Amino acid sequence: MDQLQLVASTAFGLESVVSRELQELGYEPLGREDGRILFEGPPSAICRTNMWLRSCDRIGLVIGNFSARDFDELFDQIAELPWEEWIGVDDQFPVTANVVRSSIRSAVNTQKMVKRAIVERLRKKYTRHWFQESGAEYRVNCDILRDDVLLTIDTTGPGLHKRGYRRDAGEAPLRETLAAALVQLSYWQPGRFLIDPFCGSGTIPIEAAMMGRKLAPGRNRVFTAMDWRNISQDHWKEAQTEARDLALPKLPGQVSGSDIDKRAITQAWRNANDAGVGGDLQFSVRDFVEMPSNRDYGIMIANPPYGERMGDRDTVRKMHQDMGELYSMLDTWSYYVLTAAPFFEKQFGRHADRRRKLFNGQIECTYYQYLGPRPPEDFDHEDESGSSDDEAAS
Repeated sequence: MDQLQLVASTAFGLESVVSRELQELGYEPLGREDGRILFEGPPSAICRTNMWLRSCDRIGLVIGNFSARDFDELFDQIAELPWEEWIGVDDQFPVTANVVRSSIRSAVNTQKMVKRAIVERLRKKYTRHWFQESGAEYRVNCDILRDDVLLTIDTTGPGLHKRGYRRDAGEAPLRETLAAALVQLSYWQPGRFLIDPFCGSGTIPIEAAMMGRKLAPGRNRVFTAMDWRNISQDHWKEAQTEARDLALPKLPGQVSGSDIDKRAITQAWRNANDAGVGGDLQFSVRDFVEMPSNRDYGIMIANPPYGERMGDRDTVRKMHQDMGELYSMLDTWSYYVLTAAPFFEKQFGRHADRRRKLFNGQIECTYYQYLGPRPPEDFDHEDESGSSDDEAAS
């Protein structure tokens, strides 16, 4: 089979992170728009990208891309596409649609029109008038933005943030894909001490540990395209073998998490064990102001409470001030803070070196990046990991 046109969808603001991940896997991005990156690859790319991408939401197979200003244009062009190359006579093909700032306005009517056009095409090819749709699933997505139509078939199934390890999410869960992106945007390298002092159920430390050990995030789950006849089972076996072969037995250095909530730390331990990194992490119950301070060149990544309720604002302001005081004493550290709280920099007491607009679910946030100095080449990270001030407690 020739090269396939594929699209990696992601949350707004993470396009560059996913592009870099694609390049590391050997796939060159062909185009980048808000929330999606186009690329090409052989059929095995479907398997490898689903298996390895950490900050991506899902992988779509591009079937068509064209302009349409009305339903007649939409129907005619969809009916010309070779759907039968993928969708078998008994396969399921549910349709979803999303329409933004286009001449065609109704997503519901678009969904119906796409379905009708595909059925019309398959009727002619299979000489059938009715389809049972009891086989493998080929979920069709129709996205229309400014009259530009992108038709894809979802290869993933449940979003790629579903790693299979988080039974307990805590009160304000951070998606695994976003947590992985926060770590990647910090340019943390395995061996360097990393801590999340507001770790909740442990997602940021767990994602960092999985990166440090080169554990494929999709290694323990199934994907929709595993049932597709066009994708050889050998490709999936090769992707799984690659994931096993590249995994490291132990995490270099130390990654830690702490939280003032004992129940959250219990959840973090459970999630870490389910993710296969329980032996690589340290979790403790303590206030963030007790964060280890006898290390050099550490990295702190945090998603602290935002103070969305009126009564929490004074508490959050004091927390930001305390964070700033702590940071001022750790002059070799780098700090990375994701928050939706207004006036963070003023309360923290320092302007960030970099800022990035991100979304935590539907909440618009800013990722504040305070860049410390790089460790010298002769800095001994392993010696630092022997410090005893952050022993685990549960």
